[in-house]
Amino acid sequence: MNAVKVDKVAKTPQQGGLRQAMAWLHTWSGLWISWLLFAIFLTGTLAVFDEPITHWMTPEHALEEAAHANDPPLPKVTDRGHRLELALDFMAKEHPKADMWEIWPVQRPGHGLSAYWFQPAGGYGSADLDPLTGAVIEHAREATQRDTIGGHHFVDFHYELHAGRIGVWIVAITTMIMLVALVSGVITHKRIFKDFFTFRPAKGQRSWLDAHNAVAVLTLPFQFMIAYTGLAFFSDDYVPAPVAAQYGMDNAKKAFLADWNDVGKPVKTGQPLAIPALEPFALRAEQAIGQDIRAVVLDNPNDASMRVCMYGWNEETDTMERLSANTGRACYALATGEQVALRRPGESDTGGAGLTRAVMSNLHMAGFGGTPMRWLYFFCGLAGTAMMGTGAILFMVKRRQKSGGEFGACTQRVYRIVACLNVAAIAGLAIACVGFLWANRLIPVGVEHRAGWELRAFFGVWFVMLAHACLRAEKRAWIEQLGLLAALCLLLPVLNVLSTGDNLPAQVARGDWESAGVELGCMAFGLLAAWGAWKVHKRKAKPVKKAAARESAAPTASLQINTEGQS
Repeated sequence: MNAVKVDKVAKTPQQGGLRQAMAWLHTWSGLWISWLLFAIFLTGTLAVFDEPITHWMTPEHALEEAAHANDPPLPKVTDRGHRLELALDFMAKEHPKADMWEIWPVQRPGHGLSAYWFQPAGGYGSADLDPLTGAVIEHAREATQRDTIGGHHFVDFHYELHAGRIGVWIVAITTMIMLVALVSGVITHKRIFKDFFTFRPAKGQRSWLDAHNAVAVLTLPFQFMIAYTGLAFFSDDYVPAPVAAQYGMDNAKKAFLADWNDVGKPVKTGQPLAIPALEPFALRAEQAIGQDIRAVVLDNPNDASMRVCMYGWNEETDTMERLSANTGRACYALATGEQVALRRPGESDTGGAGLTRAVMSNLHMAGFGGTPMRWLYFFCGLAGTAMMGTGAILFMVKRRQKSGGEFGACTQRVYRIVACLNVAAIAGLAIACVGFLWANRLIPVGVEHRAGWELRAFFGVWFVMLAHACLRAEKRAWIEQLGLLAALCLLLPVLNVLSTGDNLPAQVARGDWESAGVELGCMAFGLLAAWGAWKVHKRKAKPVKKAAARESAAPTASLQINTEGQS
């Protein structure tokens, strides 16, 4: 039989060698998680500045702070011993059976004297006390103060998608696939460092690939670090076998956390013991750890096993000089006055493993280096977000030029779904994020469960953007959603003026750079979105190249022709 000559026989990833296999793995593992990874990276990037966002979302507090900006500084605490006595009296009267009392006696903004305790049903109870009399200060929420989750919304979404432990696991699996995509991407791009210095604008697919390579290589160490430390943060959840082996299957997690967080906590003896004055122990602790005392924790109060632990403050210089966020801690057995534990600032109670975990957590959350490091994380996070977005868009740009026929008769339908998800996951999520800020100003202040309505607004806007992307042609969807994003971002300062009376010049004049930074950042993103909408509008559609019959056929068919010819 005469062999049927086939110029190009479709190869499976395994037949094309390592780089082709890695390219296939990079493309498909990256595509299916790119939308979720984009959301995780974008919200994680915004979470770097969760406190300024919360500050902007609580304008009543911000304006109150501005009103007291010129007040004389608070005097240094000289009556800490008296405050400790007042807090102990309060706890003895109101919560005598609590296993733990925690007192914050240090004069810091907003915390003249505070007390915390373990609730019988679980969780913390708290009360702010008058530092002169010990009376409880009632903080009745006024109708003028809005209830909001603030910037912590982005923190929660970043690591759990607002879905609890299921969300934590989804993020973990996505992060592990991201590591696979990163490794396969490095193997695939043999000229990765050369490509980093190459960018060819207005070249369609080539431009998107150049942009994808550039932002990927620029922040590659950051991407590996942020993914690995994120997994290490919840390592006891993701790898539970060692915990179960050490503590048994029953209540393993609870026992592990007790050992981890309550190192050396004494067991009650049932023998009563009066609580001595705590100020002498605070003075000893300050000498031992070299830090001012922030918190005083009393375990098993009024029991002979009673232990007091003194915790220090991390000043800004501490966060600039070390990767561990652990403060100093000194513990004393009150029955004997003996020092039973000492942790110097930056060290760990649980040895090298505990210190490693603390460093990993601090690396992931930018808990060191101060404001400059936060800005570095912010821009690296944006680059990582861009890497996910350009990768998803590149998939469609390539398929728009030449279909790969991966899904047979359903290929074009799958491409349409991917295109819709690209628009909704990238532009739609950005609209939902700024829509969350708009909801903070538009939802009436006195609405019950107001913080929940802000979250509903976020997810509701995102769902509407998904529906819009599915109903409109791809190009029109991009233009309309980017245009809407630009309008929402650029008009946010106007909304703030209309809803609160505050304005950007006033924020700058009084030195409120947290509020001003949020609005200036939104305006910068608005200009970028407007530029993107204009670029999409100016783009001319290119005709899709029809593949030859032998190339459009399924890979199995091509292989079958070649086999028959050889027979």
